[in-house]
Amino acid sequence: MSRYTKQDIIRMIQDNDVEFIRLQFTDIFGTLKNVAITANQVERALNHQCVFDGSAIEGFVRMEESDMYLYPDLDTFQIFPWGSQSGRTARLICDVYRPDGQPFEGDPRYILKKVIRQAWDMGYTFEVGPECEFFLFHTDDNGMPTTITHDKGSYFDLGPVDLGENARRDMVYNLENMGFEIDAAHHEVASGQHEIDFSPNDALKTADDIMTLKLVIKSIAKRHGLHASFMPKPKSDVSGSGMHINMSMRKDGKNVFYDPADELELSPDAYHFIAGLLAHARGMAAVTNPLVNSYKRLVNGDEAPLYVAWSIMNRSPLVRVPAARGEETCVELRCPDPACNPYLVLAVCLAAGLEGIKEKMAAPARIDRNIFHMDRDEKTALHIEKLPLDLWEATRELEKDRFVCDVLGKHVSEKYIEAKFKEWDNYRVQVTEWEIAEYLYRI
Repeated sequence: MSRYTKQDIIRMIQDNDVEFIRLQFTDIFGTLKNVAITANQVERALNHQCVFDGSAIEGFVRMEESDMYLYPDLDTFQIFPWGSQSGRTARLICDVYRPDGQPFEGDPRYILKKVIRQAWDMGYTFEVGPECEFFLFHTDDNGMPTTITHDKGSYFDLGPVDLGENARRDMVYNLENMGFEIDAAHHEVASGQHEIDFSPNDALKTADDIMTLKLVIKSIAKRHGLHASFMPKPKSDVSGSGMHINMSMRKDGKNVFYDPADELELSPDAYHFIAGLLAHARGMAAVTNPLVNSYKRLVNGDEAPLYVAWSIMNRSPLVRVPAARGEETCVELRCPDPACNPYLVLAVCLAAGLEGIKEKMAAPARIDRNIFHMDRDEKTALHIEKLPLDLWEATRELEKDRFVCDVLGKHVSEKYIEAKFKEWDNYRVQVTEWEIAEYLYRI
């Protein structure tokens, strides 16, 4: 049941002097798209009469089947708080449909909705809280981004050392004006690196909010003369940016991951959910870490996980159970980065966890030592696997994991795998500055 009716949307547009509405949707690679309409076209949009060319969107459809329709989700209506107070701009997040009125199987939002329905049928709701990291960089004289950082701050620094403080405060202010409940905002480890976290919510709203958060951060950074980048590893000599996701399941309003009778205060469902995540971690990697650049963050010494294991508190494994218990009990997946498509990431994570619960999969023994300090023999003895080392290996693992491919669906899995192999090939043939410096003189 929607909070808003069509009449509510029309009234809010009139009452708030909204002139433009962005009808937003996301492609399979996590890029936010939109069709902009004027306020006098809003009734057509609300009646599902807005058409766009799906063949122009990478990974959508062929030229001969290009017409696609946008179905706005009325509850996502938001007025952008920045900009002029007259002639304002609003947005509606849309689902993508075919001309026959059927949901488009290549719409990432539809894929997440399908898995959410599976959880609902089992009596569960899925809640997620993300931790989004990003860099603020200077721009050059042409307005193009550089990798010159905005400050020399480090973890939890404050102004005047944290020169991004004003921009970050402005981001938080605008996000709260759009209904976000911000849990924390702070400087991260690397110079120019920041993090903004918002409160957990149901999975679909969280995925929508991640896309909105990135848009707001980029828009406000630009107003401060800066460029916000969610690239996982923009500089080789500093920490990369992750997007840890904290997940919990509820049934009848209660957190089903919590069990006070257990030694670790975790329920059987929590252990099974963890087992499902670990079982498909390598197959999900091309989704959680979708770029060539993603795997330059997943390296030793960068506090990013490399190993398919789980623990309590210990931050070196892939999956961690934070200290909070009771209604705040959650499972944290530490590998995703902010370049990912949040709809697809949450879909595959939820599906993997549900499979673990349905099949009553047993979680492996937890690893409480720092895996980075173990030698190869110790890791082999404990059956600790590594995440894929690069995008090629990750895409091969996705191709082999029929379960993950089935979650994505035939259309998306085939398009996605094809695109990621192409991305790897384009990268593989490049001659880098490192190679020139390493080989040209001495060979």
